[in-house]
Amino acid sequence: MATAIRMHRTGGPEVLELEQVEVGDPGPGQVRLRHAAVGLNYADTYFRNGTYPMPLPAGMGVEAAGVVEAIGPDVNNVAVGDRVTYTGFLNTLGAYSTERLIPAAPLIQLPDGIGFETAAAMTMRGLTSAYLMRRIHPFKAGDTLLLHAAAGGVGLIVSQWAQLLGITVIGTVSTDAKAEVARAHGCTHTINYSHEDVAARVKALTGGQGVDVVFDSVGKTTFMASLDSLKRRGLMVCVGTASGPIEGFNPNLLAMKGSLYLTRPALADYIADPAEKAELAAEVFGHVAAGRIRIEVNQRYALADAQQAHRDLESRQTTGSSVFVI
Repeated sequence: MATAIRMHRTGGPEVLELEQVEVGDPGPGQVRLRHAAVGLNYADTYFRNGTYPMPLPAGMGVEAAGVVEAIGPDVNNVAVGDRVTYTGFLNTLGAYSTERLIPAAPLIQLPDGIGFETAAAMTMRGLTSAYLMRRIHPFKAGDTLLLHAAAGGVGLIVSQWAQLLGITVIGTVSTDAKAEVARAHGCTHTINYSHEDVAARVKALTGGQGVDVVFDSVGKTTFMASLDSLKRRGLMVCVGTASGPIEGFNPNLLAMKGSLYLTRPALADYIADPAEKAELAAEVFGHVAAGRIRIEVNQRYALADAQQAHRDLESRQTTGSSVFVI
């Protein structure tokens, strides 16, 4: 028997239930995976609250790292005993568990020197950062980037990656303590949005020009300030909606505010091609293995504490990455 977090209805953290489940043997194209660490991502709350629809009852979580214990027929990308990590969408849902069956296709071989907790803390965040930095915009040295939630898991990776590329990063945070964390990871400037006018500060820091690109994972409460922070023909990247969905958007605003560009990408579409996923994974794992990008696990939970973990995440009590230790 395995222990897993499951949900039978959508709602708040209280819908997450700890259950005992049978795992069984892997079928064609599947493996049985013993987890060592499980990633906690803000996207998990979108599954839990119904923002991302899914059939119920269902497991929770889409990212974890562990060891392959058994393989089914037609599996040729991994072997028993391999150390692997994964992230995905509906195809990997059910990561909040001690052991599970999972399709072999999403599994990524863990490089030597990358531990399970680090992998669980960075696979989704790292691949997200990789497509943001390498696919969304042709960044070059001297570019300017406004990065919301700069002290979060993705924010800390993006800041370090941007620093490697010579990009000036203006990061928004909610506390002075988070500002210190963000600056220590590559943010050139920080803005405390709890008492500062984000767009006004951005314009002041950029000589009235605005930034080339905005990465906005907050959504409703920051959307207009993000648009107002861009230079003419700048790019607005909606990475998430932690504060709620953006409603009633009028595309004419993009023309009125400087012929802006707007996109709402999803990781799944940047790792759907196995070759592209392998390329992005190799780059981000390479940076981490070489010490150019640091992954800090700042919160650790037991599976039984899943409800509290979600409360901490949604109340912005966390910094960096969080994992469930199995």
